[in-house]
Amino acid sequence: MSTVTPEPEPTTEAAEEPAAVAPADAGAPESAPAAPVAEPEGTRTAGDAGTPNIVMTVESVTYDLADAAPVVRLLEAEAPYRALEVPIALPEAVALAHALENRSGRRPSTHELFTTVLGELRGEVVAARIARVENGVFFGELVLMTPRGRRVIDCRVSDALILALRQPVVAPVLCEADVLSAVDPT
Repeated sequence: MSTVTPEPEPTTEAAEEPAAVAPADAGAPESAPAAPVAEPEGTRTAGDAGTPNIVMTVESVTYDLADAAPVVRLLEAEAPYRALEVPIALPEAVALAHALENRSGRRPSTHELFTTVLGELRGEVVAARIARVENGVFFGELVLMTPRGRRVIDCRVSDALILALRQPVVAPVLCEADVLSAVDPT
């Protein structure tokens, strides 16, 4: 089993990093027990130890010409309603705006295609998570449920948000409490 790691694309999206993609098990019959498989880099299966997660809502995507990059604004779902702003690249900002408006193009975008393929493989996004922030760079995770169990895949925050919003039932957006406390200590 191999891991496909895309080469980083030159963008102004300083706040995110490329993801590792875990290949699907295409040939296993449904009734066959899953053999132990080494996890590809960037994926995890077990429970998430660490700080509690806070439910967030995607409030808006904005682009101010005076800023270097568009910003997605997330708002805590319950009091004290802290906000979190994450810079993202322009193409992902457009894709996120389309996902927020539930708009699809005449041809599927990469995120729409991934959502369709994931559904065909009987998988679903169960959460998008902002896992940590280091030196102003936000790191995301995509939590998936597949026929082979739960998987957590490292990804860019923007991709996790777009895919969560593209699900038939919108997946929750979670943020580690430490991240929100580090960015908005109130």
